[in-house]
Amino acid sequence: MDTNRTRAPFPQIFSSSHLILLPFLFLLMASLLSVTRSIHFQPACLIKPSSLRPRFPFYPRPPLKSRPCPLWSSSFSLCLLRTRAHRKPINRTHLPPSPPSVRSFCASPLSDVAEMAEIETNPLLKDFDFPPFDSIKAEHVRPGIRALLKQSESDLAELERTVEPTWPKLVEPLERLVDRMAVVWGAVSHLKAVKDNADLRSAIEEVQPEKVAFELKLGQSKPIYNAFKAIRESPDWEKLSDARKRIVEAQIKEAVLNGVGLEDDKREEFNKIEQELAKLSQKFGENVLDSTKKFEKLITDKKDIEGLPATALGLGAQTAVSKGHENATTENGPWIITLDAPSFMAVMQHAKNRTLREEVYRAYISRASSGDMDNTAIIDQILKLRLEKAKLLGYNNYAEVSMASKMATVEKAEELLEKLRSASWNSAVQDMEDLKVFSKSQGAPEADDLNHWDTSFWSERLRESKYEINEEELRPYFSLPKVMDGLFSLANKLFGITVEPADGLAPVWINDVRFYRVNASSGNPIAYFYFDPYSRPSEKRGGAWMDEVVGRSRVMSRDGSSPRLPVAHMVCNQMPPVGDKPSLMTFREVETVFHEFGHALQHMLTKQDEGLVAGIRNVEWDAVELPSQFMENWCYHRDTLMSIGKHYETGESIPDDIYKKLLAARTFRAGSLSLRQLRFATLDLELHTKYVPGGSESIFHVDRRVSEKTQVLPPLPEDKFLCSFSHIFAGGYAAGYYSYKWAEVLSADAFSAFEDAGLNNDKAVKETGNRFRETVLALGGGKAPLEVFVEFRGREPSPEALLRHNGLLQVA
Repeated sequence: MDTNRTRAPFPQIFSSSHLILLPFLFLLMASLLSVTRSIHFQPACLIKPSSLRPRFPFYPRPPLKSRPCPLWSSSFSLCLLRTRAHRKPINRTHLPPSPPSVRSFCASPLSDVAEMAEIETNPLLKDFDFPPFDSIKAEHVRPGIRALLKQSESDLAELERTVEPTWPKLVEPLERLVDRMAVVWGAVSHLKAVKDNADLRSAIEEVQPEKVAFELKLGQSKPIYNAFKAIRESPDWEKLSDARKRIVEAQIKEAVLNGVGLEDDKREEFNKIEQELAKLSQKFGENVLDSTKKFEKLITDKKDIEGLPATALGLGAQTAVSKGHENATTENGPWIITLDAPSFMAVMQHAKNRTLREEVYRAYISRASSGDMDNTAIIDQILKLRLEKAKLLGYNNYAEVSMASKMATVEKAEELLEKLRSASWNSAVQDMEDLKVFSKSQGAPEADDLNHWDTSFWSERLRESKYEINEEELRPYFSLPKVMDGLFSLANKLFGITVEPADGLAPVWINDVRFYRVNASSGNPIAYFYFDPYSRPSEKRGGAWMDEVVGRSRVMSRDGSSPRLPVAHMVCNQMPPVGDKPSLMTFREVETVFHEFGHALQHMLTKQDEGLVAGIRNVEWDAVELPSQFMENWCYHRDTLMSIGKHYETGESIPDDIYKKLLAARTFRAGSLSLRQLRFATLDLELHTKYVPGGSESIFHVDRRVSEKTQVLPPLPEDKFLCSFSHIFAGGYAAGYYSYKWAEVLSADAFSAFEDAGLNNDKAVKETGNRFRETVLALGGGKAPLEVFVEFRGREPSPEALLRHNGLLQVA
């Protein structure tokens, strides 16, 4: 194999060149004194877009998502083991000690007894080991957050007054201060993502400006900034560990990006921009959710949904029952089709009714693009404000601001995208030609004029014909309980950990949520995580993501010796169980589970005791997808697939010939799928580099121009998918969507280390897995990601493995 052909252009791209403050008093002490007690618990990652907060590295990143590109079927959902009714009771006598509690934090005396009483009963301000998700209500948000902000203001003033350029006098108190708010705000934001309602929206909208104002004040603190600079310039700098150096350098860089160097009018303008961006991003996401759940298509004639598999019909009937059609059944309907991923994808891939496919497709690409939920003006205003923010900071465009804290530069990102685009284009053109030929052979009248609502349908028919694989027929082999058992078995083999249920140890927001404990080989707990698997279109946002609840931290240790343990969320939108059947998954949904668990592993298996660089914190955004995409590769490993692919009724393993077909089908339409991602990544960079808000070219014109080089089938003139592109307008991927492809190069090359060692050599796999754990998973943000990769792989990354896995190496 000629590797030089693909390797030569790439090396230069990768060249080496939470927080909670719990102020309240016991009522009996109200008239006498105030008591301040220290608080011990873990930092959390906020479930909120980066645009809702200043760029301050103590504030965790937005939730990490699987590849949730519009209309890309393998990017949509996740699922979980069994409903609570199917769970085995947990013997609590075998549960290890729970993580450190969140303690009450008493601040200055509160003069109003009624206010104190309200705070005393507020679950956000009570002691807890894990967030009280089952008791937090909208009415708790305003008083709870305001109480925390009041104490935070006081603590910040004290820190600025006493700060010294030392770790105990600067970094440790700052971590404690920020950690307090993140846990509480993280819990509130998480509930908005998974149990959204009008009252909760209103409460968050009201206090968010106050919170953003405090974060700006904190991020622009000159005493703190100057103290970090003093550490950097001190003679003891070289004595610091790599992790501590990374913390200091990140703080200095982020403070500048947060506007610490701006004075008077410019700082005021910067802060107004940040506040407005927070409001706009939140409104953008709400419009997407509302427009998604607004669409409902009631179908009473089974002929209209011919071709839909039984699982989709069951979901449609289940949805109909929830909407008042109490006699709806899988066999006889009626059925309700929605734009939620499991329903939408079932129609696009399997409905023979072309008119129905067109209607559903057009509804999907026009979400949040009209009426009161129109995001068009919001997008323009977001782009305008981001550009103004960049100019204030001395940058040419917002992409340069984004890249200032990433591995790549704008030029290197564009170079990578173009290399991958050119490697994918001819293959994608052939994909479309194959569809035309095949559909014509099947007598399809639309064969000579295939449109967007035809490609998924005929792709599935071609896949079935070419590889004799029907994804729906494979569902019985991928029941959620078996998939999770196999995933946890793989984690044990690779990383020496065990995962076991711990339901009942932590409060959950809905009964479908599972809670797990992660144990080291010694049996001692090292982490915990929640898993929310099923789609709930009326209250839960789409996609799949991982997020922090709290992170590992020495500073937040409860006993003063052992670090606080990390806790994570895994949240997805899998088809729920229907009737007495467990959740039965498509293979693509299996990949998504592995993806999100990869993110969670980096958070949970970190060995960094410095909380500010533990887990995913301070990992450059374009490297953070490495563990998640790495885990997806194991779905194609024979032993792994056989361990998860067991028939839910008979226990029979997936037939060997089907495994071989799945492996052969891995590169099916790889060029087309690659181009779809490249369209989104290229469009993102184009909007944040060259686009002029309010100029002669609209955002939709930019999309069409980009699509000329990234889509074989041009988008419809009325395609307004940008109005639902939450990743870059309500998430953390603005000028960063390229990260998926950047990290895909890293992850494929990392997996190739296991291929080189021999995937069937258990000893070599375990040794390589341990090396991956001790580097990529353990080091977190305490070392530059390129250095971490080289420490694991022994060299810098190459795109060869990615192109080979995708079947594009010969094309390249």
